[in-house]
Amino acid sequence: MGVEEALEFVDNLVFLQTGEHLDKTQRIILRNLWEDEKRTYQHIANSRGYTEAHLKAVGAELWHLLSKVLGAKVSKSTFQGVIQGFRTNQQSQKASQIPNLATNGTKPQDLDSNFVGRDRQIAELHTLFSRGEKVILIQGEGGVGKTRLARKYFKSQKFNFVLELWMATEIQNLTPVESVVEEWLRRYFNEEPGGDFGISLERLRRKLREQTSKIGVFIDNLETALDKNGKFLEYRRPYVELLRVLADSDVHSVTLVTSRERLRESSLEVYLYPLEGLDDEAWREFFSSCHINCDCTILSEMCSAYGGNAKAMQILRGAILTDFSGDIHSYWQENSTDLLIERELKDLVASQFTRLQQIDLEAYRLLCRLGCYRYQDIPSLPIEGVLCLLWDIPEKKRRGVIKALHDLSLIESKKGQYWLHPVIRDEAVSRLRLVGEEWELVNRNAAEFWTKRVAVVKNITDALTALEAYYHYVEISDFDRAGDVILQGRGKKWGTGLPLGSSFYQLGLLQKNFSVIKRIIDNIESPERLIKLYNILGYTYRIIGCIREAIDCYKKSEEILDNLDIKLIKISVLFNTGLCKLDLLEMEAAEDCFISVCKLAEQDSNLDDYMAYAQCCLAFVKSCSDFKEDAFYIAEKAFYAISSSTRVTLWGIGHSLISLCLTYKNLGNIKKSFELCQRAIFSSEENNFTQLKAKAISCLAGLYREQGEFARALFHHAEAIEILDKIGAKSNLAEAYYQLALTHQEMGEIDNSMKNFMQAIALFNEMQAPRQVEKVQIAMDCFEK
Repeated sequence: MGVEEALEFVDNLVFLQTGEHLDKTQRIILRNLWEDEKRTYQHIANSRGYTEAHLKAVGAELWHLLSKVLGAKVSKSTFQGVIQGFRTNQQSQKASQIPNLATNGTKPQDLDSNFVGRDRQIAELHTLFSRGEKVILIQGEGGVGKTRLARKYFKSQKFNFVLELWMATEIQNLTPVESVVEEWLRRYFNEEPGGDFGISLERLRRKLREQTSKIGVFIDNLETALDKNGKFLEYRRPYVELLRVLADSDVHSVTLVTSRERLRESSLEVYLYPLEGLDDEAWREFFSSCHINCDCTILSEMCSAYGGNAKAMQILRGAILTDFSGDIHSYWQENSTDLLIERELKDLVASQFTRLQQIDLEAYRLLCRLGCYRYQDIPSLPIEGVLCLLWDIPEKKRRGVIKALHDLSLIESKKGQYWLHPVIRDEAVSRLRLVGEEWELVNRNAAEFWTKRVAVVKNITDALTALEAYYHYVEISDFDRAGDVILQGRGKKWGTGLPLGSSFYQLGLLQKNFSVIKRIIDNIESPERLIKLYNILGYTYRIIGCIREAIDCYKKSEEILDNLDIKLIKISVLFNTGLCKLDLLEMEAAEDCFISVCKLAEQDSNLDDYMAYAQCCLAFVKSCSDFKEDAFYIAEKAFYAISSSTRVTLWGIGHSLISLCLTYKNLGNIKKSFELCQRAIFSSEENNFTQLKAKAISCLAGLYREQGEFARALFHHAEAIEILDKIGAKSNLAEAYYQLALTHQEMGEIDNSMKNFMQAIALFNEMQAPRQVEKVQIAMDCFEK
C-alpha cells in the first residue's frame, strides 16, 4: 500500500469512528514514517519546522487514537504492520463492512446530530468551487447556521488545514488585517512577514500559489467590519486587499466568508451565497435525535415562527428538555404567543436570557459575564476561564452552573474548550454593561485569568494568550494596567523575563506591538510605564528601518525622564538611542550615547548588563576610527563582561557577539571574528532570533570575502538577504546589500557590484540615513580610480 493510499485509508477509518479527519501534523507524521520507518521525530521536526517535543506529543496521541480505531496496540514502530494487517482482514471480509466500525450500531451520519438538513448546500458549495469560484460569502441572519455550514464544508472536503479569522462583534475590537496576515504567514507557512503590508500580502499570495495541499480560508462574522452600505469601514479598508489576494484565480485555496450583511465592494470578486433557514424536515430530524417526540403540526409551526433558524432550533431544544422535560406540546402552548414569525434571532436570544434570569439566576449571571471575553485571537477558553467568573458561587456548585448553560445550548464547548456563539455573546455583553460595577469586576477577573495562564512565552499562541488581559483592562479604561500587560516579564525563555512587547518583536509580530501600544499610550498616566512603552515602540520602529520614528520615541522618553531619576530607564533610553545613531552611521553621536551608558553603569553594579552591551558597541565604534588600541582594550573588557554578568539576556548576548565580531574584523583578527560569528549564529538559531541570525550570517559572508573564499561569501550573502527581506529589517538589509556589493567589487564583477550598491543606497535613502548613503558612494568611487 502506497503512502497516499495508506493516508486515505487511515483518514477514512478515523473519520468513521470520531467524525473528524486527521489534522495536518498527524498526516505529516504518518507520511514521513510510512515512507521510512527509521526516521526520527527530530528528523521530521528539522525538515518541517516543528519542535521534536511537539511532534512526540502529537505522535503519542496519534498512536493512542489508532489503537482505539484499529482495535490493536499501535506504536511508532508497529503502526504500519497493524494497518496493513487490518486492511487485508477487511478486504477478506469484503471492505463494504468498514462502516460497522462505528460501535453500538451508530450510523456515521449520526456522529454530528447538530448538523442536519444541509447536504444540498454542501454539494452546491463544492460545485461553485469546482467551477472556479475562489471566495464565497455565505450571507444570512444571525444563527441561521452560516458558521456551522462553513466548518462542515471544510471538514467534509478533507482540507489539509484552514486559515481562520474570527471577526470581533464590536467595532473597536476589530483585529487589524496586518496582524492577521503576519500570524498566518508565520503559523501556517513558516514565512516571515514584510515590514510593509503590501509585501506581506504578496508573500501570502505566493505561498497560496505554491501550495499543492488543499487549503481553506474561513472568515467569520464579516458584518462587524462593514458600514451601512456594505463597504468596509474606512479604517479597515486593508481588508479589501486581503480579499483581493484570496480571490486571485491562481491561488490554490478556497475561501468561505460568513456575514449577516451583504458585501458590496465592486472591486472584489466574491460570490454571494444566501443561506436560508432549515426546513421542517431538518427540524424534525434534529428533535428526534434528541429523543423529543415530535408532532408534525407543532414542529412545522415552530420552524415557521423562527424562520428555520438553526441556532433557535438548538436553544429551543435546551429549553424544552430542561424546563418542560422534553414535552414539546406544553412548551409551545406556553410560548407560542411570545415569539412571532417576524422576530429576528436576537429577539429569541433576548427572550431566552430573560427566561434564564427568572429560573436560574446563577446561570444567567455566568452567561452575561462570559460576554466579556473576545473569542478572537484566542477563540475559546479552557474551563478555568469560565470558573474564574463564578467567584461568588460555592466551588462545588460551579460546574453545575456551567452544565446548565451547556444543556440550554447557550454556551458552546468542544474538547474542554468553551465559547459563546456570536449572537449570544452580543446579548450577554450588552446586559453585562448595564451593571457598571459588575462590568469592571468581571473584566478584572478575566484579565487576572489570562495573566496567570501564561508563565513563559514560547511561541505566538502564548504571546497572544498573554495579551488577552490587555483588552479587558482597556474595556474598563484602566490603561495603566493594560500597559502593565505589555510590560510584564514572563519566564526565562529568552534569558531574564523580557516584557511581552519585546516577545512580540522577537516573534516578528511587529504590527501587534504598534496596534496595542498606540491605542493606550496617550492615556497612560504613570511616567515610568510611559517611558517603557515608548522604548518598546522605538525598538520596533528601529527593526523595520523607521529610525527617525524610533528616535522620536526615545526623545519623548528623555523629556519625561527630566523629572525622574530612574537609572535603569535612563540607561535603556540612552543605549537604544545609541543603536539608532549607529544605524544612521552617526558615529560621534553613537559614541557619546555609549560612553554615557558606561558612566551610568559604573555607578550601580545592578546595571552591569548595560555596561557589557555598551562596551561591545563602543569597541565597534572605536574600531571604525583610528583608535584601534582603544578598540582592542574595550573589546577584551566587553567580552569578559558579557561572559560574567548574570543579567544579560540571550537577545543581548547575540547582539553583543555580532558587535564584537565586527570589531575584531576591523582590527584584523579574522580568526577571533570567525569564532564570535559562529557563536552568534548558534545562539540566534537556538533561540529563534531571526533578525540576529541574518545579521550574523552577513558578517560571516564578509569574513569569507576577507579570506578570498568568494563562493562561500556569495552563498552567505544570499542567505542573509533572503531572511532580512522576509522580516522587513530594512537597516540590516541595506547593510547586507552593501556587503554583497563589496564582495562583487573584490571579485572584479563591476555590474553586479553597482547593482547591489544602488540597492543599498535606495534602502538607506528610505531610512533617511545620508551618512550611510555617503559611505556607499565612497565605495563606488573606487571604480573611477
